Formats: sequence, C-alpha cells, structure tokens
Amino acid sequence: MYSLPNLLTISRIVVIPVIFLSIYIHSEAWMILAAILFIVASITDYLDGYLARSWNETSAFGRLLDPIADKLLVASALVVILARPGMVVTTLSFIPVIVILCRELLVSGLREFLCEVRVGMPVTRLAKWKTGFQMTALSMMLLKGVWYWGGIGEILLWIAGVLTFITGYQYFQKSLDYIRGLEAQKTVKATANGAPDDVVKPAVKTVKKVKAAAKPAVKGAKKTAVKKTAQKVVKSK
Repeated sequence: MYSLPNLLTISRIVVIPVIFLSIYIHSEAWMILAAILFIVASITDYLDGYLARSWNETSAFGRLLDPIADKLLVASALVVILARPGMVVTTLSFIPVIVILCRELLVSGLREFLCEVRVGMPVTRLAKWKTGFQMTALSMMLLKGVWYWGGIGEILLWIAGVLTFITGYQYFQKSLDYIRGLEAQKTVKATANGAPDDVVKPAVKTVKKVKAAAKPAVKGAKKTAVKKTAQKVVKSK
C-alpha cells in the first residue's frame, strides 16, 4: 500500500482540495498553484503505472485506487472551471464538459459490472490520446485569465470531448457485445434444457406412430416370404 506508485496515486487525491479552493480564493498566485498541482498530478497518472510495472510492484490497492483518483481529479478540475467567478469556459463549451463527466460515470459503471464477471476492459490507444488532450486542456483552462494560452485550452477541450464520446461509445459497444454473448448462451442452455419436453416427447410419439404403422407391413412381408418359400419347397419335391 505504501509503495511509491501507490503514494503517487494517493497524491492525486490529496491535491484535489487545494485545486478546488481556487473557486473561493481569487488570486493569480493560487490559480497558478492549482494549475501546477493539476499538471504534476496528471504526470503522476503516467508515472505510477510505469513505475508499478517496471518495479513489479503492481497491487490490488493500486488497481482499485488508480481509476478512482483519475476520475476524481478530472471531475474536480471540471467543476472548478465551471464554478470559478468570471466563467472560465463559454456556455457552448458546457457540452464537452458534460460529455466528459457522463463518460467517466459510464465507464466506471461498465468497469464495475465487467469486474464482477471477471472481464477486463483494456485501455485503447485512442483513450490514451483522449487523456492527453483532456489533461492538457484542463491544465490550460485552469490558467485562463492568467496565461494567454488558456484560451487554446477550450479548443483542446472540444477535441477531448469528441475523443471522449468516441471512446465511451467503444467501451459501451464492447460491453453490449459481451452481454449479447451471455444472453445467447442462456438461450442455448434454455433450449437444451427444454428439449426433453418440447422436442424429445413429440419425437418419441412420432417414432411410436411410425413403428405402429410399419408393423402390418412387416407382418405382411413375412407372410409373403413364408408363402413363397413353401411354394419353392413344394415345387422342388
């Protein structure tokens, strides 16, 4: 639990209150501090996983806390840029903000469901690009009003919003495919279990009817064969 990768993950949660206070503390110094802490926390998002794999220090605690810390950090930054006095983003940019928040909730729910059935949801390359644009955009927007490049952050936020929507749909589609596979297996099992009543019994009845109808024909064939044999015996004598 107290390995360096896990401590880096925990640090992303620890800095959230400081970033959140920039809503109430209206000073450039605090805004810069909040942005720097967010940037450092975003970097630790890469470092903790890299170090855990390199040092072979992966743990269940880290796998549990890492996605939680990421989502808390992103959600907090989005709340700050929306709630800060002077409105950091235009009202039109609420769209990518809502898309990002909804996607984070969606993926969290999907991961929880798939985890229960022991199915992993690997991170795609496009999702990594999404994270890069998202973290860069939020870092710049936290500096909007202090730094000129803050306006570009809003453009990057739209790019991140589009990538977020695409990756969210991909994860949702994969989950639907898995659910369809489960339902198909249930249907096959239900059909197989219902075979004795729905299939076997009618088949048995049909077989009995065929046998019953075939008995007279068999008896007639036997009688005909006996007569022919008797006639041959008589002629030979």
